[in-house]
Amino acid sequence: MDVPVINMKGVEVGKLSIDATKLGGEINPALIKQAYVMYHANRRVGTVRTKNRQAVEGSTKKIYKQKGTGRARHGDKKVPQFRGGGHAFWKQRDPEDYGKDMPKKMRRKANLNALLSKLLDNEVRVVDAMSMTAPKTRDFVNFLEAIKVDKSALVAVPAENDHIRRSGRNVESVTLCQPSQLNCFEMLNHRYLVIAKGDLQAFLDGPQAQTGKSAKISPLGRRQKETA
Repeated sequence: MDVPVINMKGVEVGKLSIDATKLGGEINPALIKQAYVMYHANRRVGTVRTKNRQAVEGSTKKIYKQKGTGRARHGDKKVPQFRGGGHAFWKQRDPEDYGKDMPKKMRRKANLNALLSKLLDNEVRVVDAMSMTAPKTRDFVNFLEAIKVDKSALVAVPAENDHIRRSGRNVESVTLCQPSQLNCFEMLNHRYLVIAKGDLQAFLDGPQAQTGKSAKISPLGRRQKETA
């Protein structure tokens, strides 16, 4: 399939030929859903907690006298049958693991298949080169308008592209990620995918392109720490 390549003004400057067989040939909804559920589950921290009657704060005073009221015998008000009391079967302190797993080849195929679905729906904007002379949010919004991106967008940009990173971090409908972090979870959670031509080719050709189990993307809103 031939995908139009545009510049930052929205003008078509060429075509990018993509072999659909590399993306799975046809959409496999079951595979995409399995990967989506895996990525979603792996984002859960598992730190949900509830309190038992011992952990509930409050007085341990007996709520009324033992005899003479005609009511049932009770001690303090922190027992499970009272509103505001502790849970009878409370969540333990150890974090729960909700993680799921898939074979690496299935993860990669699901990510490529999700990209194929975006291409078939004309929801991928391949830009010849993304660069800005200064970090300005207004210029970034104008760029999105020029390439006809009017809904949520996942913008894949290298971390060292500082001007693009700082210009897009304040746009509510935009999520910035590195090209190597593209996965079906993030692609399907956004209407559009905006990516540079070279980064897309590297994603298609690289055997290691996002086969990890986590869908969590590192934030590009602040400058990345330089490593020695």
